[in-house]
Amino acid sequence: MATLIGSLNLVPPPSLCPLPSIVRHNSSKWRRFLSASAPRTSLSPPQCSSVAELGEGLGRVSAVALLAASLFFTDPALAFKGGGPYGSEVTRGQDLTGKDFSGKTLIKQDFKTSILRQANFKGAKLLGASFFDADLTGADLSDADLRGADFSLANVTKANLSNANLEGALATGNTSFRGSTINGADFTDVPLREDQREYLCKVADGVNPVTGNSTRDTLLCN
Repeated sequence: MATLIGSLNLVPPPSLCPLPSIVRHNSSKWRRFLSASAPRTSLSPPQCSSVAELGEGLGRVSAVALLAASLFFTDPALAFKGGGPYGSEVTRGQDLTGKDFSGKTLIKQDFKTSILRQANFKGAKLLGASFFDADLTGADLSDADLRGADFSLANVTKANLSNANLEGALATGNTSFRGSTINGADFTDVPLREDQREYLCKVADGVNPVTGNSTRDTLLCN
C-alpha cells in the first residue's frame, strides 16, 4: 500500500493565490477603488493556477482513500472464509467429524456438503443454517434451534434430535432420519416425504419443552 501511495506522487500543492493587497485597505478606500477600477480586480487565470493544482491534489487523495477502502474490503485474507456471518472457521465442504459446536450461535452458517459425523450441536442456535447434502450421521442436535434450517439431501441417520426445534426446516429430496432419536422434537411445517413421515411417526414421542408441541402432532401422525 505504501508503494502504491508513493507512486501517485502526492506532493502538497502550492499555496492558494495571494489575496489582492486591496483587502488591507480600509472600507472607504476600498469603495473608491471599486468604483474606479472594478474591472481590474478580477483574478486572471495565471494567478489562480495553484487552485487547479490544489483540486488535482485533493482528487488524488480521494482516489487513494477509495482504493485503500476497496482493498480492505475485498482482500480475501481479511474476509471471513466460512459460510455464514458467525464463527471464524471454514465450515462448507469440510470434514468436521466430531467437532464440538455445542451452545454456539451459528445462525445461517453454511455446512453444505460437510462431513459432520458425531459432531456436537447440542443447544446450538442454527436458525437458517444449511446442511444441504451434509453427513450428520450420529450427530448430537438435541435442544438445538433448527428453525428454517436446510436438511435437503442430508444424511441425518442415527442422530439425536431430542427436544430440537425444526419448525419450518427443509427436508426435501433423499433426506433420511432413519434411526434418529426424536423425542420432544418439533417438526412443525417440515415438508417430509410420506415414507419418512410414516417412519418417524412410529418412533415419535414426547413434547417439545420450548414450543409445547407434541412431536406426534407436529408430524401429523394419525
